[in-house]
Amino acid sequence: MSGQPVGTMSDVSDVRGTTRISVVLVDDSSQVRGVVRRALELTGLFEVVGEGGDGDEAIGLVYRHEPSLLLLDTSMPTADGLEAVPGILALCPQTRVVMFTGFEDAGLAARARELGAADVVSKSILLEDLPGRLLRILTDGPGTPPPGTPPPGTRHRLRLVDDSRVRFVADEQAVLDQHLAQFRDLFDRAAIGMATLTVTGTIVRPNRAFADLMSCSPYELVGADYGRLTGGGGAMLDRGLEAIKVFDQDVASFEHPLPSPPGGPPSRIARVTLSPIRDAQEQVLYVFAQVQDISAQREAEDSLRRSEDDFRLLVSSVREYAIFMLDRTGNVISWNSGAQRIKGYAANEIVGHSFRVFYSAEERASGHPEGNLEAALRKGTLAEEGWRVRKDGSQFWASVVISPVYDDAGSHIGFAKVTRDQTQRREHEEERRKSMSQQAHLLAVTAHELRNPTAVIDGSARTLRASGGAMSDDERDELLAAIRSSAHRLHRLASDLTTASRLHEAPLELRRQDVSLTEILRRAAKRVQTTGSDVQVDVTIAHETTLNVDGGRLAQALDNLLDNAVRHGAPPIQLDAVVDEEIHIRVTDAGSGVSSALVPHLFEQFATAGPARRTGLGLHIVREIARAHGGDAEYRPPGPGQPTTFALRLPWRT
Repeated sequence: MSGQPVGTMSDVSDVRGTTRISVVLVDDSSQVRGVVRRALELTGLFEVVGEGGDGDEAIGLVYRHEPSLLLLDTSMPTADGLEAVPGILALCPQTRVVMFTGFEDAGLAARARELGAADVVSKSILLEDLPGRLLRILTDGPGTPPPGTPPPGTRHRLRLVDDSRVRFVADEQAVLDQHLAQFRDLFDRAAIGMATLTVTGTIVRPNRAFADLMSCSPYELVGADYGRLTGGGGAMLDRGLEAIKVFDQDVASFEHPLPSPPGGPPSRIARVTLSPIRDAQEQVLYVFAQVQDISAQREAEDSLRRSEDDFRLLVSSVREYAIFMLDRTGNVISWNSGAQRIKGYAANEIVGHSFRVFYSAEERASGHPEGNLEAALRKGTLAEEGWRVRKDGSQFWASVVISPVYDDAGSHIGFAKVTRDQTQRREHEEERRKSMSQQAHLLAVTAHELRNPTAVIDGSARTLRASGGAMSDDERDELLAAIRSSAHRLHRLASDLTTASRLHEAPLELRRQDVSLTEILRRAAKRVQTTGSDVQVDVTIAHETTLNVDGGRLAQALDNLLDNAVRHGAPPIQLDAVVDEEIHIRVTDAGSGVSSALVPHLFEQFATAGPARRTGLGLHIVREIARAHGGDAEYRPPGPGQPTTFALRLPWRT
């Protein structure tokens, strides 16, 4: 057996009479589910007992079937896989959950395993490698393997024989017990203080780092009440637990003093972060606490605030900063030119008046200005950002530092306040964040859009090659239709991305030629019909019409409109054209139309509806192509007896 590849469908043997392993598949793509189901069931080792399209369905399927294995997608429209994992394992802990994802990210894999997933498998895996990978997870993972799998620690080889049935041949190898022990010991050896609490705050399991923070041994902490143990932290712990149990928060945090160890610093501060562990009914089973000593951090922050108490900027010529003094009650007693430029008051208009006029009516009513002075006096300095009000009533985004001022005898005599107008910086940051968010969205969605059709094409082709002779005509037609549909989807996505990139750099360049309106409509309908959609063509013109347009660009716009109707509309879908003073090309469907909130942004870049993962480029490109031709694109909502309509208006040129 030496030299044979491990865990591939090219190594599968006969298993007649062996109990098959029960599997539930959950993925929002029915085509992906179909390809994976065939790949697993052709081995004879697996039986797919249920399929679903989102995390909520996964929980119900696991409850009904109690499968040995759940293959679970991460990104789905209603509830994603990561959200469902804790509920699934609480409901059926013996089920091995394997995340099946198109997003190859180390952070995602780590998060999935944190939630209890047995493993993470990328959709880019060769389909013939998938059965062997799953068998290794079942036999090498913790717990009792399901019927039909070899003992733990075995190494799987799958060999294909002439009759296309599957059997196991396994080589014995040692079980790596020391690795399991290391993982179980991870909690106890963590450098950060960690503890498991009951919902009432009783410590049931602390680690060594947590015990060190509390200046005692882990054994002494088991069964102790966390609030009483930390003295002043009791009330804050109760509020944190209430936020989790009553207000359904996922995280609660607070700070409290730590007990002083013998010979240690007299005062220390801990930051506590609470996270709930819930069951399938979202009830809190227990609470996980992380505790960190932040004394050094607090000391550094206080030192930084004190260092900001620097009056070198109190120079009247400074215009970038509003620098002025307040008395102990908050009245202005000095004013520089920068303050006049930023806030709009001349010195004689503001000196002697309260600095409250710089705050909004809501902040004045809540006592926020006075609270800032109190905080600055208590902490040594106060730095914050927020909206401030000019003399004319307009608002600007201000960066503010308030520092208490003392005389030589150490008596408090007032405050120094430095304000800078950061409105432009805030606007630039908002634009930058929006741009980065859009780019990240486009990259993530593009990757997701590419994974499914690529997986479908690859899986269908491999299945046809391996088992095409044993399939029925309907099964082969189904696989070929899936390949055609996925190829069309890839082609359209590539065209949209290329066009969007060119639009970002320069206006759209057209290559005009004379084309038949009737022919270009019929070709667009035929392209959609090859993907399984039912599109009718009704060209309402009195005679053959020739247009001088960029035929490729116009075809791209029609493809996007038809794809939009197929995805989001309802049959019947119609494509027609009306010729009067302009050319009106319309795509109609019987769907409910677009939400009123999305209509104003419908043709903007990255505009999408709901949680569905789409690039948001299709309709934007339609509009840009129409405008490049001297026309436009428009949406007409459905009315009584009227369909949903997307239309292209183009100049008529014979």
